[in-house]
Amino acid sequence: MKKIAFLFPGQGSQKVGMGQDLHQAHDFVQALFEAADRATGLPITQLCFQGPMETLTETVNLQPAITVVNLACLAVLQKKGVEPTVCAGHSLGEYSALCAAGVVSAADCLKLVHKRGELMHREATRHQGAMSAVVGLNIEQVNAIVAQAATHGVVAVANHNSADQIVITGAPDAVKAAGEAAAAQGARAIPLKVSGAWHSPLIQGAEAEFKAFLDTVAFEPPKRQVLHNVTADTAADPQAVKDLMARQLCSPVRWYDTMTRMAARGIEVYVEIGPGKVLTGLLKKALPAGGNARVYNVSDVGSLDKFLQNEA
Repeated sequence: MKKIAFLFPGQGSQKVGMGQDLHQAHDFVQALFEAADRATGLPITQLCFQGPMETLTETVNLQPAITVVNLACLAVLQKKGVEPTVCAGHSLGEYSALCAAGVVSAADCLKLVHKRGELMHREATRHQGAMSAVVGLNIEQVNAIVAQAATHGVVAVANHNSADQIVITGAPDAVKAAGEAAAAQGARAIPLKVSGAWHSPLIQGAEAEFKAFLDTVAFEPPKRQVLHNVTADTAADPQAVKDLMARQLCSPVRWYDTMTRMAARGIEVYVEIGPGKVLTGLLKKALPAGGNARVYNVSDVGSLDKFLQNEA
C-alpha cells in the first residue's frame, strides 16, 4: 500500500470560483456547502463562487470558505477510496486535517473554524498587526533578529515554511525593524497583505475563549496520524489534540519540520487538497533532491482526474 500524505492549505490560497465545479458535479459537495452556510450564518457558498474577493478575504468569511473547499476536495477523494497514511494542514488547514483523520466531523470542523475566524478578527481589531515573509535566512538567524527587534514591540516567528522562508508576525514597527535587520544581512523581507498578526502574542486574547469552545466539541482519537503545527509530531489523546489546537493560535507553524519528518517516514505521494498550490511549492523545496516522491494538487475536477489517473 502506498504511503500517502494529505496536506491542507490555509489562508492565502483563496480565489473566487474555488470549489464551484466540484459543487456542480456532486450532490454530497452541495450538501457540504449548504452545511457551511448553515453553521456560520454567512453566505459562504456565494462568496466562494462569486466573491467579491475583498469580502471573501475577510478572516471571518475566509476561514470557513477555505475549509469547506478543502473538505469538498477531501470528500471527493474519499468517495474514490483514497485514504492517507498521514495528514497535516498549514495553520487554518490543520482543522481540515483533523477532519480527514476522523478526529472531528465536517460539521464540527466548520463550527470550529467559524469561531476561530471570529475571535482572530476580534483580536486583530483590538491590536494592529503586520506580517512579513523573510526569504534568504535560516530559522536560527531569524530567531536572533526577532529577539533583537523585540525592543520595538511584539514580534515573533509565525511560520517556518521552508529552510529559508520564514514568516514573522507582530506589531507593525517591530516587524518593520526585523525586516530591515534581515535585509541588512542580505535577505528579502516581503510585507504580507494580512488583517492581523496571526500566530503572535497579539492575538493571545482569543486563546482562553477558543479553548473553552474547543471543549464543547467532540474530538475522537485519530484514525490516521496528524502531524501538528505546534510540535511537528503526532498526538493520540483527544484532549491533547484540543490543547495543541488552542496553542496553535499563537504558536509558530512548524511546517518545514513537518515536511522533513514526512520525507523521513518515506511518504511516496503528497496531495495538497484544496485551493491554490502554496503547499506544493513549499514541499518541492523541502523534499530531498533526486527523490521519487510524487506531488499533486487536488482543487477541482481536472486536477482530481489527473491525480486519479496517475495514482488510483
